[in-house]
Amino acid sequence: MRLDRLLSNSTHLSRKQAKDALKSSRVSVNWVTVSSPEMQVTDNDKVCLDGQELAQKTEHHLMLNKPAGLLTAARDSRAKTVMDLLPPLMAKVKCMPIGRLDKDTEGLLLFTTDGELAHRLLSPKREIEKTYEARVEGRLTQKDVSAFEAGIELSDFTAKPAKMQILSAGEKESLALAIVTEGKFHQVKRMFGSLGHEVLALKRLKFGPLDLDASLAIGQYRELSEDEVRKLKEAVGLV
Repeated sequence: MRLDRLLSNSTHLSRKQAKDALKSSRVSVNWVTVSSPEMQVTDNDKVCLDGQELAQKTEHHLMLNKPAGLLTAARDSRAKTVMDLLPPLMAKVKCMPIGRLDKDTEGLLLFTTDGELAHRLLSPKREIEKTYEARVEGRLTQKDVSAFEAGIELSDFTAKPAKMQILSAGEKESLALAIVTEGKFHQVKRMFGSLGHEVLALKRLKFGPLDLDASLAIGQYRELSEDEVRKLKEAVGLV
């Protein structure tokens, strides 16, 4: 990576400010002061700004426990987005959400700087499972489970066969797990709605091989472990 880009990605500096820092002899690589913004550096190089070593991680993968009320978008001029919960650096390095969760849906949302990984995880042909906990109106029955398994015809497309497990069923409300391999707009809500069960609350618990970290409070995030990244890449044939 170019040195000026790494400086900008790893600090609060803009690219122009990074170049100015280089001109002012504030930057060293492997204990040697350097001034060239075009210099190529790797993760093995020790880069310092004003004597402080910079974190040179160029690839980021995050897990967020998304709260309701935020848009899943890089930016929005009128409303807060999930990016507002992350450090500004994540937007700088283009660590973006993998897919979307509806504004009022909570739970597991993944982010990555790896565009190919994101593309494969979202590709319909990969059939990566996403698991949701849904609280719905009315009593769910085996008939509803069978409808999910058969695939549900909606107004603009027919949802692929999916899995649904009833956790509890009451006259007024029921709780269920829905496992789908698609991610179309409001899909899980529409599937339940087509069966006469309005979704009252929806939370994603699992994306592919990864479960939502139970220790993450709503609104908190963390970097994925090397093992978790490996599992995601294995799931889509990247390792």
